[in-house]
Parts: sequence; C-alpha cells; structure tokens
Amino acid sequence: MNEKTGILLLGHGSTRPHNKELVENVAKMIAEQNNVIVQIAFLNMDKPDLKDGLESFKGTDIDKIVALPLFLAHGVHTLEDIPKELNLDDDKKAVVTINGKNVEVLYAEPLGADPRIAEIAYSRAEEALAR
Repeated sequence: MNEKTGILLLGHGSTRPHNKELVENVAKMIAEQNNVIVQIAFLNMDKPDLKDGLESFKGTDIDKIVALPLFLAHGVHTLEDIPKELNLDDDKKAVVTINGKNVEVLYAEPLGADPRIAEIAYSRAEEALAR
C-alpha cells in the first residue's frame, strides 16, 4: 500500500460506546503500524456515517480508498447496505470526488475465517481459563 491510499474502516455502530472505541483503536493501530491514513465510519447509531467518513479524507492527498468492513462474516450490511451506500459496481469499486479529484473506492472483504482470528479466539479461551 502506498502513501496515496487511505483506509476507511467500517464498523457496525451501537448504542453502547464499546463498539466505537474498538473501531477507533483498531484504526489507530492500523495507521501506526502501517503508516497509512485511516478514517472510520459506521453503518448505524454512531458517527461518522459512510458519507462523512469518505469526506473525512478531504485535505489529504489520497487517490484510492479501501473501504474495509471490520466484520467477521458477510451479512446484510456487508452484502447490501455498504455496497448500496458506496454505490459500488459489480467489481466492488466506486469513484467519489474528494478535493476536486476522482478517488477510487475499493471494497475489501470482511475479516473471515483466518488463522490469525483463530489464534486470537484461542488466546481469549486461555484467558478465560486463567481467571
């Protein structure tokens, strides 16, 4: 990933603060570990929404945005709501105007079944046993 690519980390949103805090913390970790601009957006209840999340890239020099759902699996939000709000084409791409120039938006897959997720899950089980 180059310095002209940004990530829009997408969270579900909740009436409880934990969801937003988690998305903010993961965004900060991604940004610090990879030297990339990361903004956040939520599908419901929390702010910013997707439109405002895209607009938060104003003032940057990005020319691509990866919309990255912080979800484990596909569901209504990842298959219907997000693609509709981002106006994605069949290739999971869209174009938005930021800073007066066209910026390509690429839609990433949810986290999915991944050995790294399994490692985290197992470590949570071990933590529970250690209490």
